[in-house]
Amino acid sequence: MPPRPTAAPSLFSETPISNPPATKKTDWINAHCDGGARGNPGPAGYGALIQDNEGTVLAELAEFLGMRTNNYAEYSGLLGCLQYALDHHHPRLRVVSDSELMVKQIQGKYQVKSPDLKPLYEEAKNRIAKLEAFEITHALRHKNKDADRLANEAMDRGMRRGPAIGSSSPSQPAAPPIIKANPYPTKSEAPPNPYAKADTMLRGFTKDGVVHILGGATLPDGIFVKIIRE
Repeated sequence: MPPRPTAAPSLFSETPISNPPATKKTDWINAHCDGGARGNPGPAGYGALIQDNEGTVLAELAEFLGMRTNNYAEYSGLLGCLQYALDHHHPRLRVVSDSELMVKQIQGKYQVKSPDLKPLYEEAKNRIAKLEAFEITHALRHKNKDADRLANEAMDRGMRRGPAIGSSSPSQPAAPPIIKANPYPTKSEAPPNPYAKADTMLRGFTKDGVVHILGGATLPDGIFVKIIRE
């Protein structure tokens, strides 16, 4: 009897093949961020443009921050970029900002003396430590136009002067979607806002150009007071 032919090897292995590991993102991403306040403090917002190493826009970040200072808004822009990189698993981040103060504080060239900025600085350093590589550089405002535009659009929306996020004119192509990215993933992480609107009205009187608050209440420095004649 002739030998029985052996079966040809199957094209499909009976041993399950595990999926190959996901490719780790190792390329740098680049972020331009800006923040501002109309009045210092005043209605504040930040904006950021995130691009890959080829210049393709990955995201536009924008957030209205309420009544805050310019420096708070600038730091919020940096924190928003850092959180985007962490959330989307980009381990290498370059940031460009026109805030010389913030850039040099993060670089260690300036000390952080303001008690209002210290928690922002510490949170930024904490997020930077979670990345494999990080760089931050200062640029003049005219080289940071996109981030400046996004920050002003965030302030306009917060003050109800501009269109809603994602709206576009019928005669114009749709703009890239703006990610409404809170720089603090949970509200508890955000420093307290000394400029937030009070829940109750305080009563007092003026004498010799000085406002005296009844009941022993005190006001934090830098807030705006509206005087109503009774």
